[in-house]
Amino acid sequence: MKAFDSIMKGLNEAVEYEKGEKTARSERVTIIPPPNVSASEVRELRLRLNMTQSAFAALMGVTNKTVEAWEKGTNTPAGTARRMIGLLEADNSIPEKYNIINY
Repeated sequence: MKAFDSIMKGLNEAVEYEKGEKTARSERVTIIPPPNVSASEVRELRLRLNMTQSAFAALMGVTNKTVEAWEKGTNTPAGTARRMIGLLEADNSIPEKYNIINY
């Protein structure tokens, strides 16, 4: 389908929806919150990945000092770091699968 045809189809569907002639599709999605992780869990994950603090910091997109603080329990991972840690816990091969690291 050409771009113009696709855009026109979408616009026509939007008009039909606005007039009440068509119902919109919807799905309810539940987002599972990222896990809380302890200092020892961060360290254990890093060791399971066979990484130094520097390598793990590069993987996570944070500084070496940040990883050090996580492992000491001075700070805890937040936001996307917690999500990434949860993903790495579930699948240790993510860095290789997605060409994040090279051996």
